[in-house]
Amino acid sequence: MNHEREERATSEQLTNRQGHPVTDNQNVRTVGNRGPTTLENYDFLEKISHFDRERIPERVVHARGAGAHGYFEAYGTIGDEPISKYTRAKLFQEKGKQTPVFVRFSSVVHGGHSPETLRDPRGFAVKFYTEDGNWDLVGNNLKIFFIRDPLKFPDLVHAFKPDPVTNLQDGERIFDFISQTPEAMHMITFLFSPWGIPANYRLMQGSGVNTYKWVNKDGEGFLVKYHWEPKQGIKNLTQEEAEQIQGKNFNHATQDLYEAIENGDFPEWELFVQIISDDEHPELDYDPLDPTKLWYKDDIPWQPVGKMVLNKNPENYFAEVEQAAFGTGVLVDGLDFSDDKLLQGRTFSYSDTQRYRVGSNYLQLPINSPKKHVATNQRDGQMEYHVDKGKGQNPHVNYEPSIIGGLKEAPKEGKDHTPYVEGELKRESIERQNNFTQAGETYRRFSNWERDELIKNLVNTLKPCRAEIQNTMVELLTKCDEEYGKRVEDGLNSDNDDETLSHRNPIGNKDSDDAVKKAEQIGHPSDPY
Repeated sequence: MNHEREERATSEQLTNRQGHPVTDNQNVRTVGNRGPTTLENYDFLEKISHFDRERIPERVVHARGAGAHGYFEAYGTIGDEPISKYTRAKLFQEKGKQTPVFVRFSSVVHGGHSPETLRDPRGFAVKFYTEDGNWDLVGNNLKIFFIRDPLKFPDLVHAFKPDPVTNLQDGERIFDFISQTPEAMHMITFLFSPWGIPANYRLMQGSGVNTYKWVNKDGEGFLVKYHWEPKQGIKNLTQEEAEQIQGKNFNHATQDLYEAIENGDFPEWELFVQIISDDEHPELDYDPLDPTKLWYKDDIPWQPVGKMVLNKNPENYFAEVEQAAFGTGVLVDGLDFSDDKLLQGRTFSYSDTQRYRVGSNYLQLPINSPKKHVATNQRDGQMEYHVDKGKGQNPHVNYEPSIIGGLKEAPKEGKDHTPYVEGELKRESIERQNNFTQAGETYRRFSNWERDELIKNLVNTLKPCRAEIQNTMVELLTKCDEEYGKRVEDGLNSDNDDETLSHRNPIGNKDSDDAVKKAEQIGHPSDPY
């Protein structure tokens, strides 16, 4: 009976919720293979819309979080040039100009009360309350991601979430998916190294991950990546260090952030950008729109444009941290989207999930509302408590255009950015995938102790997996770096338990009776960027 059920399951065809066969579950429909995406991506919209509504009321991802208020101070220049050469966004223009911010740090996969020591990317979301309205810079502590197409996002998260039957996170499920997703090798290399467990929120980097655009007053666009660098320094944890902390305090990162600010030790980050022209850059061996790739500092330098200081704790956790809502589509004039497919998918998903999770009027909550006056013709919806109308607006007019007292369109302050788009609608991945080169380069740039920790964590998670998953992962890691793959293979073939920790899953909780010795800081983190 079990054999029949397994045979039936493996032969079942994938459909959508309407019963339509899904013939391509890997690629959204785009203009050419680099994008942009088109709105008639019905399977993607149905899939991601359902995914956004899978949990009530907790965030589907980034459920565990902490936050703080502060300000961003602009430098006004980029290198020796005025920043206006690249962007007309007002918050960057004047040296010393300060913009209020709210920041939410988070873990990604685990639930709202999970330990903050678990191996997991960390969210790093910043809301700028600018004079032109809100700008949300939503990213994480690692500068890349697992996938490049948003159609795979629900599958990725499902694989990393607990088993739907046992409710336990399972390394075999994770690597079953990863072994079939070669583009994830780079992110896995970071995640299973010490970079996968930042010591706390104050001692970790942040990044926008996706490629965005800056637009100047002439409508000229530039590709840009964002990086937050902590002035407190960077520290990551080994698995043993994390388990020792978790045994005493599973709220350590939230506590550390709160107490530092409460004691006047205000954490600071410097904001760096990387800027290149808005084209395909054939000189690179990867596509600059690919979120699985780093733009190396040696090729595209980091340039400082401002700093952020966090100096005020929330007064009410739920009202400010839990109900804080971010979206990658929340951009002000002078900032724009690139054709990065993952960015365009996130732009729909993030705001959509906030309307579901918090409500259609989530932007009326104080933590989410802009600091400037808001005037719209949008009305009603769940839990509306005031109307965003214009000063002196005729209350009978909630439409535009009008000659009897309605709202008027705002004047433009610069030329429109009008990139030329042409191509066939396709479901294809980008051409320059190059899934292995940067993963191998990152492995080689790690310090010796970081490579040792990476191998140990991969082996411990892969050992309980079935042989075909192990073999596929070894094959993929060998394509990244021959030594990398060989060390994982040797670890999997070893019967010496002393060479590995006894726990099954270093990406989740440790289940071991062994006493954990007091860990020592082995070394400083590398700079693999």
